[in-house]
Amino acid sequence: MLDTTRVSRSFPSVSLPSCGEGSPVEVALIAQLGIGAGDQLVRDAGIRQAAHPRFVDALDEPSARLGGMHLAHDDASSLYSFSVGQHGHPFHRHAGPRMFTAIAGSGGAQLRFSTASDAQLQQDPAAFLHALRCVDIPPDCLFTVRFGSGTWHQFVSRHPRHPALFALSCHANERSGALTGAQRARVDAGAADIPTLTETLPPVVQQVLAQTDLTRLPVVSLSLHAPARSALAGLCARSRDLVGRVRSGLARLRPAHGYVGRSAAAHPIHSASAAPADSLLQQALAGDVDHEDYTTLTLPPRSIGSRSAAAVLESVLDGFVHNPPPSVGRLMALRNVLVAPLQLRTSPLGCPVSSLLSDAPGERFAQRFPVHAQSRSPDDRSAEVLLGADDRHLRFRSCVRVQLLDDGAAVVALGTRVRTHNHFGRLYMAAINRVHRRHVSPAMLRMAVAHALAPELVQATALQPATGAA
Repeated sequence: MLDTTRVSRSFPSVSLPSCGEGSPVEVALIAQLGIGAGDQLVRDAGIRQAAHPRFVDALDEPSARLGGMHLAHDDASSLYSFSVGQHGHPFHRHAGPRMFTAIAGSGGAQLRFSTASDAQLQQDPAAFLHALRCVDIPPDCLFTVRFGSGTWHQFVSRHPRHPALFALSCHANERSGALTGAQRARVDAGAADIPTLTETLPPVVQQVLAQTDLTRLPVVSLSLHAPARSALAGLCARSRDLVGRVRSGLARLRPAHGYVGRSAAAHPIHSASAAPADSLLQQALAGDVDHEDYTTLTLPPRSIGSRSAAAVLESVLDGFVHNPPPSVGRLMALRNVLVAPLQLRTSPLGCPVSSLLSDAPGERFAQRFPVHAQSRSPDDRSAEVLLGADDRHLRFRSCVRVQLLDDGAAVVALGTRVRTHNHFGRLYMAAINRVHRRHVSPAMLRMAVAHALAPELVQATALQPATGAA
């Protein structure tokens, strides 16, 4: 039973003054999530965090740097994610202030803070305990925390079967605080992470802490919908404990995937019967062929920013590999099943660019993509590669070409030539000719260009107004 309780009509919160000269510790509840939602959210976010390229697992606090500083734009902020499991993590502190938003697991969390200064600890290590304050967070709850530089803190689960929390932490100024020389060097190099910005308790204070029963310390309990430690709150906690474990277990039956979708502008596509005379495709498979097509997509001025033709071509080739049309993928899957008994080539990519997945030695464009040939104009306003492969029933060559026009527009093209070897090859081409011209090539080109025009790839100059306009 609590000694005192007050009702809050806004976000239940507490501000704990510092025992030193630092900022107070501020904790506020924002919203109560669905029963058992905390464990599922912490688990799913933890799986995605572990797959992040900047994931670090140290000090019982797995974390990832989601966004670093942009010093060229006078922005020294950084964004991190971190999680704390069912066993909690050790007391530690950071040089700079911290503020984060978190979700508690389905057992709730306890936040422990000590604002004792270095001078106070040097004089008496027990000052750490005198300054220690605890805040209980209810299960399945969204909450915020803010505290000043040098605040010692520890987060633990209130129930051994549940994780404590998952959080998003904003470092408003990654370079602030009493950083060591090594820490500042890592920060300035953009190589900082939460463990390198962390200092654990001195051994003498750890000895004092090891002799203390933290469960007997005074606690501030925040809650929503029912007073903490009331009969209703206890019933709710038991329900969330059970449902949280069930929801977390069921979540293991599905992958924790995410998706990034883009809606690209519609650009005009045109089809021609043959590639231009200066195309690499015209130099391949000299003589009569059994199939030839050439599809172009025209981009309006300034769509590609200040990128060169070769840079755009590299992005388009990357788009063929990483952003293929689902419909073409399904057609290729069907085709692979049908031709497998005949021991023909199979590939998950559409045939015109399937050789991009080849690992055979040979020429490479941009030191990445296998090609038969490549060309680039001296002013880098035109770039082209030749792809293709040989099979038992046919031989094909494809070109991918980017040309920058004088008005700032760009033309991206995909062309194919095929020569068959036998009756089956001619029958095969007759069967796919119509769908190849009208769907496969246009769809593949459109999706590859959409990938190349993704906002994270186009330079900011594409959005700046032109100079010298009338």
